[in-house]
Amino acid sequence: MEKQWRSIEEYKHGRNREEERGTEALHKNAVLDVLDSKVVDATGSRRDFLKLFGFSVATAAVVSSCEKPVQKAIPYLIKPEEVIPGKASYYASTFFDGTEYCSVLVKVRDGRPIKIEGNQQSPVSRGGTSARVQASVLNLYDDARYKEPKVDGKVTDWKSLDNIMWKRLAEGGRTVLITPTVISPSTREVIRIFLQAYPNSQWIQYDEISASGIREAHKEVLGAPVIPGYHFDKAEYILSFEADFLGTWIAPVEFARDYAFTRDVSSKNPHMSKHVQVESVLSMTGSNADQRMQTTPAESVRMIASIYNKLAGATGHPGVSAPPGVPDVEKLVADLLNHKGRSIVVSGSNDPDVQKMVAGINYMLDNYGSTLDLERTIQLKQGDDAEFFKFVMQLQNGQVDNLLMVDVNPVYSLGGFDAVKKAGFTAYLGCALNETAEACQILCPSHHFLESWGDAEPIKGSFSLQQPCISPIFNTRSYQDSLIVWAGRHRSYRDLVQYWCENSIAPKESQGDKDWWVKTLQAGYFEAAASDPAAIEFTPPAVAVNPVERGLTLTLYSTVALNDGRYANNPWLQELPDPVSKVCWDNYLSVSPADAAELGLEDEMVVTVDGIELPVIVQPGQAKGTVSLALGYGRTKAGKVGDKLGINAFGWVVNHFGYRTYTNDRIKLEVTALTYPIARTQTHHTMEGRPIVRETTLEEFREDPSAGNHFHLEAEAHHQTLYPEAKFDGYHWGMVVDQNKCTGCNNCVVSCIAENNIAVVGKEEVKKRRIMHWMRIDRYFSDHPDNPKVFHQPVMCQHCDNAPCENVCPVSATMHSNEGLNQVAYVRCIGTKYCINNCPYRVRRFNWYKYIKNNEFDFNQNSDLSRLVLNPDVTVRERGVVEKCTLCVQRIQEKKLEAKLEGRALKDGEVQPACVQSCPSGALVFGNMNDPESKVSKLKKQERNYHLLEQLHTLPSVGYLTKVRNVEPEPGDSRHPDTGEHAGDEQHG
Repeated sequence: MEKQWRSIEEYKHGRNREEERGTEALHKNAVLDVLDSKVVDATGSRRDFLKLFGFSVATAAVVSSCEKPVQKAIPYLIKPEEVIPGKASYYASTFFDGTEYCSVLVKVRDGRPIKIEGNQQSPVSRGGTSARVQASVLNLYDDARYKEPKVDGKVTDWKSLDNIMWKRLAEGGRTVLITPTVISPSTREVIRIFLQAYPNSQWIQYDEISASGIREAHKEVLGAPVIPGYHFDKAEYILSFEADFLGTWIAPVEFARDYAFTRDVSSKNPHMSKHVQVESVLSMTGSNADQRMQTTPAESVRMIASIYNKLAGATGHPGVSAPPGVPDVEKLVADLLNHKGRSIVVSGSNDPDVQKMVAGINYMLDNYGSTLDLERTIQLKQGDDAEFFKFVMQLQNGQVDNLLMVDVNPVYSLGGFDAVKKAGFTAYLGCALNETAEACQILCPSHHFLESWGDAEPIKGSFSLQQPCISPIFNTRSYQDSLIVWAGRHRSYRDLVQYWCENSIAPKESQGDKDWWVKTLQAGYFEAAASDPAAIEFTPPAVAVNPVERGLTLTLYSTVALNDGRYANNPWLQELPDPVSKVCWDNYLSVSPADAAELGLEDEMVVTVDGIELPVIVQPGQAKGTVSLALGYGRTKAGKVGDKLGINAFGWVVNHFGYRTYTNDRIKLEVTALTYPIARTQTHHTMEGRPIVRETTLEEFREDPSAGNHFHLEAEAHHQTLYPEAKFDGYHWGMVVDQNKCTGCNNCVVSCIAENNIAVVGKEEVKKRRIMHWMRIDRYFSDHPDNPKVFHQPVMCQHCDNAPCENVCPVSATMHSNEGLNQVAYVRCIGTKYCINNCPYRVRRFNWYKYIKNNEFDFNQNSDLSRLVLNPDVTVRERGVVEKCTLCVQRIQEKKLEAKLEGRALKDGEVQPACVQSCPSGALVFGNMNDPESKVSKLKKQERNYHLLEQLHTLPSVGYLTKVRNVEPEPGDSRHPDTGEHAGDEQHG
């Protein structure tokens, strides 16, 4: 098996055991911080040891139990008819933040939303969510939300504010309304009403991270300004240029499920798609590719032009003007021609010329009408860059009298927007604290989406409804209601949503039917009948391509956590490790190993880019001649969590002929003598040098379904144990992780945080290896650092039948249930950490501090408002106890009780832990292993199934399916781990 490693240092020097011992030494002297290190380090007799042990255990027990919070129970005097105390209600709704869409179910307990679930019935998101969707419930309880309407910074009432707006708008002059992309049909009607009331008004949609070039390209090449529907589930060959379609590009939740469908391989179905990624930044999508090609952005453009010309020559179309002799495209062109009508080519560029060539490539490959859809088009990313930049010039020239902005932040995302001061009158309508709102005269706080009515059309012909799940917490008003009031209308937005749905969205036979409205609201979505596809008329693009590289190129990208920065004040997302670098709480400049060697750079050194200081990470997979930096950081008006974290990278976004371009080759990089500490989690949880991820190739798998997994057969044949055989007469819960489907998106991590009240500990504690996440996604590299292969592996408590943690606990706090779950009794735990030290999987966490109601950890568990997000079904752990994944035992018990009350057996798939329920790719499967017909049992019988560290014979209840890549095996390459698993320190886990 190939050597697997976690960092550049580990690749070069192997594991630094002295450093790891040093880090562990920081922990060994702390038993709730009550023992002096001199006492711990001193030598002594057996009597001294017993004396010390007795004191430490007794003290720990006292400390861990002396500060139990007082729980006040207030009974219902008049109980609402629809509320059953202690029982959750679920409401179908819609998540759309201006950039990303999901159909969701909102879990509400006693009147407060506490968890977002995916709507399994939705034909668009199909039960999946993203990390941002999961974390959005926390923004509802953000103390930094705007709470009252304000005029010139002073609190006022809505009537007074409306009078000011009426007076100002009635004076005439030019009014401009700026919004993010609007996919709500009823909101478009509201805006039409407003524009009709004030004829000298203009509406502009603005996307901070734009895809305007795709719409412009399709308008010129195919006659319609659309983003086509991408059906990755129908593609047998995927070629992506700089498009992180599994992470942040366009509609990643939808794309992830389709992509995973083509990666579902078994002995009965030994077929899977081929995915080639061409990019400069090692993206989450690139880390999942079968083949990854490193290029600079300029080289990518030349490759696209060369592929276009070769396909044009093969299909009889005119070519484009481009430099000849681009290498590495002959095989790509041959593979594309072999998959005509069954391939997809995408690009993350916002350059219309690039997108015209990509559209032409897909047209010549007959992909439109098969893998690309011009009927069910994507309605996201409707911003028009050219129109917006024209408006900015007019604003600078004093040609805008009234400027109204809704949930956009150009003061931040333009890297400074002083022109806003030149508007005669400014008003901001939005929910969250931001830089643009603070620069406006009028502040109109709007509802959070969980307090709002609405609708959405994310894909043409596919609709979903949004309903409030809680009454407004503050004195806020939806921006649609504000626009309706200012337009002089007297109906509410809620009434307009229902009227629009019943009379415009409903099929003709159901229009005006109140029952149809109620049923659709309960379901959360409605799918209209598809129309007949229109004929495609292709106009070959007149493009001249000759990109010139002037030096080091900076590529800007968005992260799976913060997006464009709108979630900067969300601590769940700030502490979420990046899927590739495993860094949290900061952005950083990624430098290739080759460039780092030339410049003498190492991790955490500081460089200046155009005079701005940035910490460096030497990132395997970064293309030579390029550096990259994440957008979304450097906020100055975000809130107590997000302020002044990282650097605002939007200042490097280039206006290229009226389109926002996220690459910049005119930067100046200089090395300084400074350093800056970065919080990384990738080396926190070593598994003592064993190879953890197993892999094979599709060709080898077809010949032998056990390829790459032969050691599993050996381990199963040589089981020896001193444990008695575990027997489970009823349920035996287990899970399977399909590593072919897991993309590393981190959705499961945030879902687990939300479900299980997991504490945020902050950057300093993360640096000390004290992150509390019950579920982590390990990232491993193999091959050479310049362009390594990447593996993502979710790791949670393995719920071993022979659990090493259970027989070392002196107070029996950890135990095994009769259903195969490893349990922790928090009231017994005294914090000895024996179970942590005895766990080979490093999945247990220790509460070093009191994280709740503690000003030292001023995150989501420190205020009365933010604690409303806590799940009452899960204990909030106090200081000094060990905690870990329970496979959401509270969900298991809830479903068992429901089945019992209904007099039936549990159905397979009915019980879903939070991570399983929300996984957008379906990589996680949970169920009863005692049921041979359950999906989890069938997956466990596959030849690809294995367990982590199975030579230890802990008998985990969590299985993993071998990673299969669709690549040709290299000569002499042997991936069978029969010897590798015993190679000890030569392998790195």
